[in-house]
Amino acid sequence: MAHISPYIHFNGNAEEAFTFYRSVFGGAFTKIMRYKDISSPEYPIAENDANRLMHIALPIGKNSVLLGSDVLQIMGQVTENDNRNTISISAESREEADKLFNGLSAGGTIEMPIADGPLGSYFGMFADKYGVQWMVAFN
Repeated sequence: MAHISPYIHFNGNAEEAFTFYRSVFGGAFTKIMRYKDISSPEYPIAENDANRLMHIALPIGKNSVLLGSDVLQIMGQVTENDNRNTISISAESREEADKLFNGLSAGGTIEMPIADGPLGSYFGMFADKYGVQWMVAFN
């Protein structure tokens, strides 16, 4: 079966965000590429974009990979705060749900505190300090 991996775009702070995500999820980056790594006479990269991340990968859980990149300045800005795409995490225990919710929401905006919900799941929603929307649940 195919796997779905969320891919998040940032305005120059992808490395900072992914270092934060790694501090919560653990693990190690399996890929880090900078725009300067692909710069060539045919595809020149502006000096102010050279150190931005072209691609980063962080395995989370057994079958998921969180992916991301920075947008080149010449392409404009991504509107992180208006992004209504949400990354949904299904935890394997209440303890894991609490750890992920508390870790990822630190410095962000909690929309729904994690708690037992009316549909029988332990659930919470928030935007992290980078404006990325998350849902954490344990059923």
